[in-house]
Amino acid sequence: MANSKYEYVKLFEQPDQLLPNTWVVVRIDGRGFTKFANKYNFEKPNDKRALDLMNAAARQVLIELPDITIAYGVSDEYSFVLHKTCTLFERRASKLVSTVVSTFTAYYIFLWSTYFPETPLTAPLPSFDSRAVCYPSLQNLRDYMSWRQVDCHINNLYNTTFWALIQLGGMSSTEAGEKLSVSLRSNGNGFSKDKNELLYSQFSINYNNEPEIYKKGSVVSRDYELVEPGTHNTASEGESMAELAAQPQSKTQAENDGKRRTKARVVIEHLDIIRDDFWDRRPWLLSNKPGKIPKEP
Repeated sequence: MANSKYEYVKLFEQPDQLLPNTWVVVRIDGRGFTKFANKYNFEKPNDKRALDLMNAAARQVLIELPDITIAYGVSDEYSFVLHKTCTLFERRASKLVSTVVSTFTAYYIFLWSTYFPETPLTAPLPSFDSRAVCYPSLQNLRDYMSWRQVDCHINNLYNTTFWALIQLGGMSSTEAGEKLSVSLRSNGNGFSKDKNELLYSQFSINYNNEPEIYKKGSVVSRDYELVEPGTHNTASEGESMAELAAQPQSKTQAENDGKRRTKARVVIEHLDIIRDDFWDRRPWLLSNKPGKIPKEP
């Protein structure tokens, strides 16, 4: 490209590389989604169609960006995880964040009619914001994922109780909020137990029987064969596995790994990601090496 007197404007571009050798989480959140949910009459406390749509869009992100190892979603947010050895877009924050959020948003809008066939989208269209955060250790990453899943449980238990008071108990939103607020102030750490008891005693709702997608959120990952639990220790081996994965690969080896990732099915599950068992049975999440693809039944 020929030089021109205007080319000096490139000097205003600043480097935005993310820290090397860190786990990167790109987290997206719906913009103004409370108003958006009301506009399209999302069911309360959970709208399965809306959650399935979020999951379907996230699944497409993993299909199009095989460098993403796992994603976790709840409500109108999703967290996409890149392995610490990943160099996608040279770890440039702007490219990484914009690619993930634009791909997700595009598929959310494209797939809308599949999940809401009788409710066409109208302007303003749904949009999402995003950010990239670096976590230096596996424990940091796991604590982040655990935080999001604990948050899912806390919020869902609250919302389930809040809407039961309104829909089944005949309270106004103000009355329901005040009742839960009083319980919180008076009972402190026992609040979760009290909500469970309230649901069961007043409305015969056993919270433990609520669908797992509501209680645990959604995990999106590639479907490799699970390993036997207890065959390795996540805490002691996780970082060393990452170091081994960071060793330079031959071009052929890198291409083969890419093909195996592309060939693997991307699945959506609703699992406990806090306990060691989840990570122990999926060592490819730690090593960034594709696992063994299950045989077709």
